[in-house]
Amino acid sequence: MSDSRRSDSRRSRRHAANAPGTPVTGRTRPRGWLLALRAVVWVTSAAVLITCGVTWFAYRSLTHGLTTSDALDAVKKNAPKHLDSSVNLLLIGLDSRKDMNGNDLPKQFVQDQLHAGSSDIGYYNTNTLILMHIPADGGKVSAFSIPRDDYVETLNGDGSSQGEHKIKEAYANAYTGASERLAKQGIKGPDLEGKSREAGREATLATVQQFTGVPIDHFAEVNLLGFYDIAKVLQPITVCLKHPVKDRYSGADFPAGEQKVNAKQALAFVRQRHGLDNGDLDRTRRQQAFISSITHQLKNEGIFGDLGKLQGLFGVIKKDLVLDSAWNVLDFAQQAPNLTGGNVVFHTLPITGFAMRKGEDVNLVDPAKVKAMVQQTFAPSPASPASDGGDSKPGAKAAPATVDIRNGNGTGGLADTELTALAALGYTAGDTGNAPAQAHTTVAYGAGAQQAAQQIASRLKSGTATQSSAVPAGHVRVTLGHDYSPPSDGTPSTGPSGSAPAADSGDAGATVKAGGIPCVN
Repeated sequence: MSDSRRSDSRRSRRHAANAPGTPVTGRTRPRGWLLALRAVVWVTSAAVLITCGVTWFAYRSLTHGLTTSDALDAVKKNAPKHLDSSVNLLLIGLDSRKDMNGNDLPKQFVQDQLHAGSSDIGYYNTNTLILMHIPADGGKVSAFSIPRDDYVETLNGDGSSQGEHKIKEAYANAYTGASERLAKQGIKGPDLEGKSREAGREATLATVQQFTGVPIDHFAEVNLLGFYDIAKVLQPITVCLKHPVKDRYSGADFPAGEQKVNAKQALAFVRQRHGLDNGDLDRTRRQQAFISSITHQLKNEGIFGDLGKLQGLFGVIKKDLVLDSAWNVLDFAQQAPNLTGGNVVFHTLPITGFAMRKGEDVNLVDPAKVKAMVQQTFAPSPASPASDGGDSKPGAKAAPATVDIRNGNGTGGLADTELTALAALGYTAGDTGNAPAQAHTTVAYGAGAQQAAQQIASRLKSGTATQSSAVPAGHVRVTLGHDYSPPSDGTPSTGPSGSAPAADSGDAGATVKAGGIPCVN
C-alpha cells in the first residue's frame, strides 16, 4: 500500500479557512468517533467495580463476546521497564471502513450517514492514539494524544524497523506485510484478516513504546462503526464551542456556546478540522472535550450505577471493540476511580514544526524530548521534604496553587511543556495559551498563591513574582519570554532547527481537563 493511498489530504491548519469553490475531495478523516467510543469503553469498564455490588458474573455478562488480542505478548521483551505498579493504557482508533472479518461496511451507510468516504480511504491507519496513565495510588489520570502525522521511526512487533513514517502508518505497514505473506501460505478470509490485524497491533504497540519511552500494560482498539452506534444510544450529547463554525467538508454547522447534538452532528463535531485556526490539532482538542462531555453525561445519568444500562451500552459497542487478553477490568477498575470522577487531564504531545517527507505533510518531532515529557509526567512522585513559609529552594514541597502558562516566547509547545513539568512537581495544572511576545519571563499571582509563585519564579530564574488583580485567587500565571530556558530537570524544550515552529494555540500546547463540558475552538 503506497503512502499516497494511506495519507490524508493536505493539513488544513496551514489554511485557516477554506477557499470558496474548493472541491470536496472526500478524503477527510473521521478520527473523533474513535475517541468518543473509547471514552465510553474506558469509563464503563472502570465503573464496573466502582459501582457497588457488581459481581464477577455481572462483569462476564458485560464482556462476553468481546474480541481479545495477544499482541502485547509479542512486544513485552522490548518494552521499557516499569518504575512502580501504575498502569499505562493505549487507546487505538483504527481508521478502517471494514468489519472484524475484513468485509466493507455498507457503502450507503458509510458515505450517507457517516460522510466517511469509500472503503479504501483510511486503510488501516491508526488515526487516533491516546496514551493514558493511571498512577499506582489511583490519583490523577494523565493522558497524551499522539498526533497522527508525527514522523517517527515505526517498528514491527518484533522490534525490527519499518523505516520512518507517520506514526499512524505503523499498523497499516505491518498489516500489509503480514497479509501478503500469509496469503501466499494459503490463509484467507476472516483468519487472514485477524492475523494481519494482529501484526498491525503489535507494530503500533512497539512503535508507541519506543516513541514515548514507557511500557504499555493494556490497550483497546475500536473501529469506525462504533462511534455512530454509541452516539445514537447517548444522544443528545452536550458540547460547547467558543466560536460559531460552519464547514461543508465535515458538515459541522454550530453556533457558539453550550448545545446538544444528535449522533450525526456529534460526528461532525469531532471530525471538523477545516476552518479551524489550528486544523488537525484543534480537532484533537475537540475529541478530548467530547470524551469529557460523555463521561460527565454517563455519570450524571446514573449509567455507572445501573447494571442494566451498562449491559445495554456494552451490547452496542462490543462488536466494534478489541481488548488485550490480559486485561482484567475488575482489577483495573480498583485503580481507576478518577476516570469516572473526572480527574483526568488530556495533553497533546508537542511537535516542533512541519515539513514534507516522501511527498507528504508531516509533523516534525524531537523523540528524546517527547520521551522526557512523557516519562516525567508518568513518573511516580518522589517524597518531597516539607517546606516552611516561602521556601523556594529546589526540592521544596510545591505550595498549593493552580498554574496557568502563557507563551510569549514564540517557540511552539513551550507552555504545555512547562505546565507538564510543574504539574509533575505537585502544582495543579491550569490552562495554557499564547501571549504577545515579550523579552522576559514573568510570574504573577492571585490572592493566596504567593508562596507557589515565589517557588516557580525561583525555578525559572525569572526574578520576583508580583501580585496581580488580573490573576484569579489561588492561581499563578507564568508568561514565558524570549529568555525562557527550560530548567535542567528533564523537561523537553524546543525542537530541531530548520523546522517551522507552531504557536501554543496551534500545536500540542493546550490541555483539556475532564469532569464537565469543556468549551473549545
